[in-house]
Amino acid sequence: MFTGIIQAVGRITQMEHRGQDVRLIVEACGLDLSDVALGDSIAHNGVCLTVIDKTETHYTLDVSAETLRVTVGLDQVGNLVNLEKALRLADRLGGHLVSGHVDGVGTVAHFAPPAGETNSDCMELRIDAPGTLARYIATKGSVTINGVSLTVNHVDGNRFSINLIPHTLTATNLHQLKPGSPVNLEIDQIARYCERILSYQSAAQQG
Repeated sequence: MFTGIIQAVGRITQMEHRGQDVRLIVEACGLDLSDVALGDSIAHNGVCLTVIDKTETHYTLDVSAETLRVTVGLDQVGNLVNLEKALRLADRLGGHLVSGHVDGVGTVAHFAPPAGETNSDCMELRIDAPGTLARYIATKGSVTINGVSLTVNHVDGNRFSINLIPHTLTATNLHQLKPGSPVNLEIDQIARYCERILSYQSAAQQG
């Protein structure tokens, strides 16, 4: 489990194709690896991956063909990736509960300063979500974009908007986004379970 609070922005330095899978070496870029053991999980742009080797500054991961198929950002040397180590039970939950399992890929529709706020250092981000995920995204609810826990400002059909403060832009790779950029999305787990409970109750009543 993760919180969606990014701890560092790493960089993919090497990629080795192993059949349809790939092996990555990632530069930690300030992420403390001293307490990371082989077999531990680190989220990369919201994707939970397992550390299989490490040095003081770099570590190695295997990424399956299926993960590459359903996510973005893990398939090119030089890519910056948002990093978060797995949550410990004693840690503060600063964002929201994030599984590290991407639900789908959205597309940036708009990335610009908020309308009418010429002196603002914030940015408004609008994302077009896949139709299968849009029903889980609610105004003032939580959503994870490239591993970052964010609050939804507004929803209009499949499109939702986020306000990014300067700290988030500085501490993550979201500042690189532009219209047309694909992004990894993970919906709020509470929304997922609520739907399951309601659909099960409805089926039981009909049966």
